[in-house]
Amino acid sequence: MRFAIMGSGGVGGYFGARLAAAGEEVTFIARGEHLAAIRRDGLKVSSIKGDVTIAPASATDDPAAVGVVDCVLVAVKAWQVHEAAEAIRPMVGPETLVVPLENGVEAADILAGVLGKGPVLDGLCGILAWRESPGHIRHAGVDPFVRFGERDNRASERTARLKAAFDRAEGVSAEVPDDIQTSVWSKFLFICAMSGIGSISRATIGETRTLSETRALIERILAEIEAVARACGVALPGDAVARAMQFIDALPPESTASMQRDIMAGRPSELESQNGAVVRLGLQYGVATPVNAVIYAALLPQERKARENA
Repeated sequence: MRFAIMGSGGVGGYFGARLAAAGEEVTFIARGEHLAAIRRDGLKVSSIKGDVTIAPASATDDPAAVGVVDCVLVAVKAWQVHEAAEAIRPMVGPETLVVPLENGVEAADILAGVLGKGPVLDGLCGILAWRESPGHIRHAGVDPFVRFGERDNRASERTARLKAAFDRAEGVSAEVPDDIQTSVWSKFLFICAMSGIGSISRATIGETRTLSETRALIERILAEIEAVARACGVALPGDAVARAMQFIDALPPESTASMQRDIMAGRPSELESQNGAVVRLGLQYGVATPVNAVIYAALLPQERKARENA
């Protein structure tokens, strides 16, 4: 399959490299020093699942130069999805799949609003990875997985074809779940809680899950997200919060969320798409979200400043 990776940082760089190593035709959409390094030296991935270097690697900063592809993996930050959707138009043909791998629960809606419902699947991924330096991705935790599916949960030949491509790649587990919205929200539970607690405490997950006061706060964040999900009609399992907490407890103790890292570095973050989304949806569906509201309000001044300076 022909893949385009829209956003070639920790997430896109990792999964794109694994697909390329398996023989798929992959073009990385990148910019600046990262693009220059990939063009010069290829894309290097240092991973707990085994290192891989794609050299030479196909990379560009111009999606229009790529042409129509079979699948676009959208791996930009959640706040960049609308801009990315506009940019990838030239790569989307009648048979193209567009798969969001963002944190949050709104990316597929944003993509469909720009590109139409036809090409857009819903999707998510799990990985602890980041761009360590230009042309170099570091994967430090979590067994990498992707999950995707038709937004109405029907079985389709195109999702089966995409899963087959991922199945050929080492270091990746792929699944087409029975209910993709349940999967998206199940991930959102733990990543939003981890992002929120880390961003206001500036501490690692090992520290916040161990201290009784911050652990209790994590549990309250999770409970609010679960209540919003159920109000939205998402069929979360009865033990969804317990599963999310188990996942948090299994993370390497030094782990931090990407939203937290962005906030600590003074960069624009996914605040609006994570804790902000919980607050917005809670208001829409009449669900109280006091803990998420405090996190959102406390971080909003810095977020506004970061966006002004971006």
